[in-house]
Amino acid sequence: MSGANFILLINLSVAGLLAASFMAVAFHDVGRAPARWLAFGYLLGMAYFAIEFCIPAFDNARPVVVAAFAVFLGATIAFNGGLAYKYGVAPPWTPILFFLGATTIAVYFVQDLPRQSLIRMMAYQLPYAVMQFVGLAIVWSSRRHARLDRILMAVLAASGLQFASKPFIAHALGGWGANPQAYLQSSYALVSQSLGTVFGLALALLILAILVRDVLAEVTSKSETDTLSRLLNRGGFTRQAELAVLGAARQGAPVALVIADLDHFKSVNDSFGHASGDRVIETFAGFLREAAAGHHVAGRIGGEEFAIMLPGTNLAAARLFAEGTRSAFGALPIDGLPMDNRCTASFGVAELHPSEDFADLMRRADQALYQAKNAGRDCVRVSAGPVGTWSSAAMEASGRG
Repeated sequence: MSGANFILLINLSVAGLLAASFMAVAFHDVGRAPARWLAFGYLLGMAYFAIEFCIPAFDNARPVVVAAFAVFLGATIAFNGGLAYKYGVAPPWTPILFFLGATTIAVYFVQDLPRQSLIRMMAYQLPYAVMQFVGLAIVWSSRRHARLDRILMAVLAASGLQFASKPFIAHALGGWGANPQAYLQSSYALVSQSLGTVFGLALALLILAILVRDVLAEVTSKSETDTLSRLLNRGGFTRQAELAVLGAARQGAPVALVIADLDHFKSVNDSFGHASGDRVIETFAGFLREAAAGHHVAGRIGGEEFAIMLPGTNLAAARLFAEGTRSAFGALPIDGLPMDNRCTASFGVAELHPSEDFADLMRRADQALYQAKNAGRDCVRVSAGPVGTWSSAAMEASGRG
């Protein structure tokens, strides 16, 4: 058995294992279209390697060679389909299928050219390169470029270049055999199959790592999300708020915390029912989601208590944020409550000082909220300093219902 035959059998086995891995991911979550497409792609890869292995058994190899080309190009298309669904990009199926048909016909007719013709070799390899660059364009167009995504794009680019260079590699190594039956005995076959192993395995492991990364992120997000408000729960808020505090400390930027508590919430539940109470929570949480910027951290940290971390925001700006939320929410009618009934909230605001950590900031914001509730509720109070002193000017400027 030649070295190329041996590597071909390895590729067949590896493709089967990768197909099984992606199928396992797909069965774990039937909604994962990317894993199903990737599994299909590696199943087609298995079929391609099996056809390549059988080519020497055919006297007239033209139909088999063309079939092998079409199957492997189909495998790259299926892989790109998985990428498209993974990165939320609409797959361009019509032009891709046209490309598959046109290039398959072209490969059929270039069989009449001399076997060592560069044009013939390029007609066989360049479509694979094109599909690798299509995959690169899919990942790039998503604009989701974390480290693993950037590595995936780099490997797709390198894989496309190796396909484009194969005709020249074949020419440098003396061709790809005098006929299809002699291909697996050529030096080029050994190099080509080895390159296929390296890039096929690298791409599969990267996309598996990306799928696992996103599954873990989804699980973490679900475990840290409050189902009623769709904000972070207390644990999730604490974790992300602590990261925001550390980031602000590194950058020397201000960071402020606003804590809010719905006023007389128990009476809403007692008078109008828990369904109405839930709508009050949903409405207030919606206010926070709409008011929060992308780098803000908002959470429901208790039954009717909420918090929002505002990186890059000083005490005055945070107080204005709280005032705006307080006045807008207090003027809003709530579904299920009488039209003349308005819900209000009390707010405590604090800005992080250099000597503090997140727990200190949380404690001072909570003290400010306590002051707001003692002042009659439906108002904003601020904590001006780490020792719990109060800014009388800010207190007087705060609204009160």
